[in-house]
Amino acid sequence: MLVIGIAGGSGSGKTTVVNKIIHGLPPNSVSIMSQDAYYWDNGHLSPEEKKLINFDHPDSIEWELLIRDLDTLISGHAIEMPRYSYVECARSKETVRIEPKRVIIVEGILILTHPDLRNRFNVKVFVDADADDRLIRIIQRDILERGRSVNTVLIHYETYVKPMHLQFIEPSKRYADIIIPQGGENEVAIDLLSSRINWKINQEK
Repeated sequence: MLVIGIAGGSGSGKTTVVNKIIHGLPPNSVSIMSQDAYYWDNGHLSPEEKKLINFDHPDSIEWELLIRDLDTLISGHAIEMPRYSYVECARSKETVRIEPKRVIIVEGILILTHPDLRNRFNVKVFVDADADDRLIRIIQRDILERGRSVNTVLIHYETYVKPMHLQFIEPSKRYADIIIPQGGENEVAIDLLSSRINWKINQEK
């Protein structure tokens, strides 16, 4: 089993990179764990309090549960990964069943900031992108998926996303084995990474 951590700033193109990597690997060989599924359940908070949640700080993640679930997959057993709603700031009663596969990808903005989680990765990847490009994607995503206005997105970006990126996410790049500039647009880097993963899993047959 090969465990891969894919980090990068919000809006950097991590999901695109993950999808392209999967496309280059054998069918049904990859399971994906999302850091976003492990945000603390804050459904009990008031609407005003929910607006103040800092999703870009490491303390917003229930790391113990994420690591326990990853260890369960590594040991060959399935997990029930939480479902999280940004709109409600809460976990759903429903879960997502994740089966252990030959490749486990853990994806999220903060995953390289946590030493215990980081040490479980065989390959550590950081998806890099210009701040302007990331901001454009964040605006588009938050309006469509999270019901925010442009003004709200910009205030949230200046208050939380930008300072947390500079304090936590950008420094975690030094732990990466591979850095992919230009995010999901870097076909050469993604192809090289996919080829290396294919070679590795073929060695383990």
